[in-house]
Amino acid sequence: MIQFENEYLWELDKSLEGIMINTYETILKEKKKGTSGYFTLGSDSLEIMEDAKQLAQTNTFVKQCDTVVVIGIGGSSLGTKAIESIFKHKTAGVKRMLFLENPDEIDLSDKLVSIEKAKTLFCVVSKSGLTIETISIFKEVIEYFELDYKSPQKEQIVAITDEDSALHKFAHQYGIKTYNIPANVGGRFSVLSAVGIVPLTIAGYDTKSILEGASAMAESFFHGKENHLLKKAALLTKHRKEASINVIFSYANCLEDFTKWYVQLWAESLGKVDIYGNHTGLTPIGHIGSVDQHSFLQLIMQGPRDKTVTFIKVEKFEKEIKVPNIKLKFLEKTDYINGFSFNELIDGECEATKESLSHVGINVDKITLDSLNEKNVGRLILYYELLTSLCGIILEVNTYDQPGVEMGKKILKNKF
Repeated sequence: MIQFENEYLWELDKSLEGIMINTYETILKEKKKGTSGYFTLGSDSLEIMEDAKQLAQTNTFVKQCDTVVVIGIGGSSLGTKAIESIFKHKTAGVKRMLFLENPDEIDLSDKLVSIEKAKTLFCVVSKSGLTIETISIFKEVIEYFELDYKSPQKEQIVAITDEDSALHKFAHQYGIKTYNIPANVGGRFSVLSAVGIVPLTIAGYDTKSILEGASAMAESFFHGKENHLLKKAALLTKHRKEASINVIFSYANCLEDFTKWYVQLWAESLGKVDIYGNHTGLTPIGHIGSVDQHSFLQLIMQGPRDKTVTFIKVEKFEKEIKVPNIKLKFLEKTDYINGFSFNELIDGECEATKESLSHVGINVDKITLDSLNEKNVGRLILYYELLTSLCGIILEVNTYDQPGVEMGKKILKNKF
């Protein structure tokens, strides 16, 4: 179960109510036309999940391997990494996952050394099939491990890409197992497609429950039961000139990669030139509470009033550790927390920070997960994807393209 609480100081006037109605009608049309396919991935990806599960259970090599390496960057890895980070410490018997993303020689070298070839499945993920970082690292993997993709060793490779992409053609040429990404699902919206579902399923995670959670959120929204999403999108976009920055404070270390996924989703989708030629967007910043309270909070409190803050908290963690009832000389002023759990401490810090920001006029909202389970995470993923689409509609931008990124790719190519 997830609770969504908007505590904005802004008022919802009649003009915004009209925007909400129009936005909802527009996203219904997007769904009907198939503008983006992420809306239905909760159900559409079940077949792929079953195929990946069968591969993990019946293929001799995949069954015995203990490591799944994802070779991908941006939307091809961030969402998968976010889910793995949340559940790896609480899911028994899963395979180790490793992510080869950035062409950083030191990081790449360190990770390659830690991989045992005979026990590793390599998933190369690229929607276009020509992502320069991904294919370059894939080439290094082939050379470093002397991986013969033309022999039975091809069982160590899985390709995840668009149908008929260059990578798809390469994989088909050599009989490499391939999963396709729907053509109308962009990379940053693709975590619930084969991009995330295949490697996570093979690694042993409960992807079915994640998909069920996502499907439940989508169904609830499209049946008009998640009005808070429309309200949040309307308020954030309406007041973007005074508060163009949205800060997430996630009160759990395992949500750090989730905040990075949110940053890419928000930035790449909404930072655009609108239909009138204006540069627009909302800037995302991801932080972890309570760690980053001791730095960035000062800027929010007394710096420019150009931010809104979203708090994500977990009501109950799996483990409970209590602050020891120890009295230390000269440190008596900290004794008020003795005997309380660390969960209660971090929850108290979240609430205190939220109240302090509201007190000085900062607009805040809160997302509360009763626990970090798979269905809740599936719901949370769909929540942010839907919120992104709604904001894009109101901003009058193409939420699903990335011309600025493409320009950089073209310039890079001309440098070599």
